Amino acid sequence: MKYGLFLPPFDGLADASRLGELAVTAEEAGWDGFFVWDHLRYSPPVREIADTYTCLAVMAALTTRIALGPMVTPLIRRRPHVVARQAVTLDRLSNGRLIMGFGLGDDYPEGDLACFAELTDLATRARALDESLHVFTGLVRGEDVHFRGEFVTATQVSYQPSALRPTGITTWTAGRWPHLGPIRRAARHDGMMAIQITEPAQARELRERVAEAGADLDHFDVAIWGERNERLEFRRDERYEEWASAGVTWFLTGPGPFHLDHGEVRDYIEAGPPGN
Repeated sequence: MKYGLFLPPFDGLADASRLGELAVTAEEAGWDGFFVWDHLRYSPPVREIADTYTCLAVMAALTTRIALGPMVTPLIRRRPHVVARQAVTLDRLSNGRLIMGFGLGDDYPEGDLACFAELTDLATRARALDESLHVFTGLVRGEDVHFRGEFVTATQVSYQPSALRPTGITTWTAGRWPHLGPIRRAARHDGMMAIQITEPAQARELRERVAEAGADLDHFDVAIWGERNERLEFRRDERYEEWASAGVTWFLTGPGPFHLDHGEVRDYIEAGPPGN
């Protein structure tokens, strides 16, 4: 099981250069990955937010080993053809270390969907996400894409350069346990960021359902978000061997989203992965 940081670019971390420095610290401290939330707005007391993809570019340029990626991007808000170009650039900049995380997004009272007239109905967003993923996947592989859907259109287009690997860029999709729609979607890709998984038995059942939906479990990641509170008490869940034996491949943890202090976060990262 690998250990990744899962941090929002908010307030004390709303600075690409700071996140770049923290990525270097994470690499030196033995973390396996560093994943950044993707929001335009968030609930108070969050005030300042940095752009996730700009931060990832800086992080990729300064590191050589750790996996990096957005976790998660509401793809229909970002637009699949734009994100595909950004993702290929990041994939090449990082020498293939990029993991893309996609989901429906959330629209809290201070969220970033309704206020910009984006899609808000869950079922509608799910259909739009599936179309967007289809176009994104083809474009990053350098394929000729011709698609006309309910929400997304790509007319006889291909992108060069393409991703470093012929299979494209590692892609996880997010979803709340135990809903079957997100599980079936994840089975078509490379992994799932599983939200609201609280017990190893649930992770084991998730893998069974993903396999039933057609995923190859030998090449499928299950990522969970470890125990946390709004400050820095994130290491209460010490069942690392149980999580690993249940098939969890990534254990994500980190401070936030509120009251983020750069110095405190740096100290947290320097302490190294919780499973060490």
